[in-house]
Amino acid sequence: MDYIRSPLKYAGLSQDFRSRAWRHLDAGDLPQASNKAWEMVAKTIKAVSAHHGGVIHKYLIISAVLSELIRLLRNAGDTDSARLLSRSIMIANQMYANFYENELHKDFVLVGLMQCEEMSDRLFALFWLDGAPATPPAA
Repeated sequence: MDYIRSPLKYAGLSQDFRSRAWRHLDAGDLPQASNKAWEMVAKTIKAVSAHHGGVIHKYLIISAVLSELIRLLRNAGDTDSARLLSRSIMIANQMYANFYENELHKDFVLVGLMQCEEMSDRLFALFWLDGAPATPPAA
């Protein structure tokens, strides 16, 4: 298996970015907390895609993969998950923008981080064949 693009590598990175986001938030570094929250979501999508044989080389493809996952959920009748993922990606993108703009108040970054975590957890629960991966190896 190509560890460079392995599902466990991306899952591990997702978990790493999650914990780093909280550390940055606790330290008051809101731009970094925002960026790490977005990276957690991006790596989760890469992990899920790689787990099913896909490979994402560019961030532009993340949106296309997520759109396909949302479509699959809607077709399966899971409109609640489809709505959650649709809302969450917009929040994750706001978090990414905050990395550059540093305009969000700490309360908004906190809520955004929690929403990104919920999105990551839901993606793993829905699309990782055995539920969320066991504690993945650190990258």
